[in-house]
Amino acid sequence: MMDDYTLPFWIYLGVLTVFVGGAMKKILASHLSTASTLVAWLGATVLLERLWVFCLPAMLLLALLGLACCLYSAARTGSPPATLPAQGKAVLITGCDSGFGNATAKRLDALGFEVFATVLDLSGDGARELQRTCSPHLTLLQVDITQPQQVQQALLDTKAKLGLKGLWGLVNNAGVCVHFGDAELSLMSNFRGCMEVNFFGTLNITKSFLPLVRQAKGRIVTISSPAGDQPFPCLAAYGASKAALNLFMNTLQHELEPWGVQVSIILPSAYKTGQSSNHAYWEQQHRQLLQSLCPGLLEEYGEDYVTETKELFQSHASKANPNLSPVVDTIIQALLSPQPQARYFAGPGVGFMYFIHTYCPFSISNRFLQKLFVKKKLMPRALRKQSSFDLNLSLHNNNNNNKEKLKEL
Repeated sequence: MMDDYTLPFWIYLGVLTVFVGGAMKKILASHLSTASTLVAWLGATVLLERLWVFCLPAMLLLALLGLACCLYSAARTGSPPATLPAQGKAVLITGCDSGFGNATAKRLDALGFEVFATVLDLSGDGARELQRTCSPHLTLLQVDITQPQQVQQALLDTKAKLGLKGLWGLVNNAGVCVHFGDAELSLMSNFRGCMEVNFFGTLNITKSFLPLVRQAKGRIVTISSPAGDQPFPCLAAYGASKAALNLFMNTLQHELEPWGVQVSIILPSAYKTGQSSNHAYWEQQHRQLLQSLCPGLLEEYGEDYVTETKELFQSHASKANPNLSPVVDTIIQALLSPQPQARYFAGPGVGFMYFIHTYCPFSISNRFLQKLFVKKKLMPRALRKQSSFDLNLSLHNNNNNNKEKLKEL
């Protein structure tokens, strides 16, 4: 029976098997929700149906493969993953004034790590909270990662504390999102501001502390963003800086593997961090954006268009998850797992979003992203005027055509 099938059939069957198998492998590795996993098994069912029609042996092989995947998945979820001991390991975390950095510093200190936490302000609320709640093993360092002198001083202070011991972990958490809005409405200083902190600042501190990490054959864990891989509307400056950061870290993964250093990128979903839940912050951003626009651009886009963008961002931030533990747990997993992943999706929906981005046509994934993030209802003012003009012109032409037909009658 199997001899009746031609070479193109087997090529088709092989390509289909590889595609569905790759999709299932990505989903199982991404710890997605039950609904997303069902999508993968639906694809496998389609393949199973094709195999049932054409050849029974291949169908049995697929059934065995599916059973093996189920057993492997059950084994992973049924037993807690093995972790390395935290005692005796030193970790430096940037951006600990608030948010992920502050929460991670507390958790790592409680686990027994020797923590070096960088803050922008040693007298700020975040720094005082860490001093009050953490053990004497936590060291606060005042560091602006965009200032090379401060980074070098932090390196000297860390070396003095560590002695001959290396640095097990470097957690690149410090980051900033300067303004929001369409790329054309953003000043060049906004793009430079994001690149200076998110890329060049992280690059500076990574290169500076890398010898200590190599010495310990340790870990580099970087908090990035899905905006660095996917075109989130109105986040061009932030997304471009994170895209540069992602590429740099992906390159380091290859270059540092021979040294025994593991590099991981964490991609969180939306969480309430920093100023995101501060109403005054969004009003200030909105005011600064309007003041920075030249009259011509403001006329073409319209103040109501800019205001709607601000309100959408503010609404999105207000719905963000205040519980930061999924990201903190992922950072700890990347630091202590015997075999850390190159990429972690932290929070609900991120893995499914990447699945859509990877396997769906661009038109579908782009529309999905727009509906998920910023649901703009207003068009720029100039386009609204053009649409109104075109509508009036169409109505005028229709009236003229009707009059001509009446004359002919």
